[in-house]
Amino acid sequence: MKTKKILASMLFIGLCLVSQAQSTKTQSKPESDPDNLAKEYFSQIMGVAVSATTNTKLYQFVYEWLGTPYRLGGDSKRGIDCSKFSFELYDKVFNTTLGYNSRNQYSQIKPVKKDDLKAGDLVFFKIRSKSITHVGVYIGDNKFAHASSSKGVMISNLGEAYWRRYYYDGGRLPDDNKSLTAEILNAEKSDKFN
Repeated sequence: MKTKKILASMLFIGLCLVSQAQSTKTQSKPESDPDNLAKEYFSQIMGVAVSATTNTKLYQFVYEWLGTPYRLGGDSKRGIDCSKFSFELYDKVFNTTLGYNSRNQYSQIKPVKKDDLKAGDLVFFKIRSKSITHVGVYIGDNKFAHASSSKGVMISNLGEAYWRRYYYDGGRLPDDNKSLTAEILNAEKSDKFN
């Protein structure tokens, strides 16, 4: 009987100490900053120093969308397809409007060699097709963000055999893209109504 009381007392004291340690830890921990979370996440997966991640807005956008399910024609966090993902990214991060599908987006870019890609450039793929079927946004270190039909918004490596096989081209928008963008959007809108 005495042993049970001693064990119960020790257990009670132990729980009090653990509870106090957790509340002290919680109080001293600063609130997490979403910008820092995105920087830390990308510095870990890309193996670069946090201070070297230059485009915080780009990484923050991708970080917030990771895991969003794929949905053909989708344009929200309930589901999104590859071209709408790049469209939304360019709209929110670069304040630039792209075409509504991967082929139209490709028509807007100035091609860039794979070795010269920079964060924010678009990468295009011809997956089991003669025409462009997929688009992603290059984020650096041979990695790109995209909405995969099997896994949703994710980060992949251009060096993986699958992506090497289907890679078509990469590029960036020229500085004089605004007039071209307006023409493409007007053409797409008129196609939708016809």
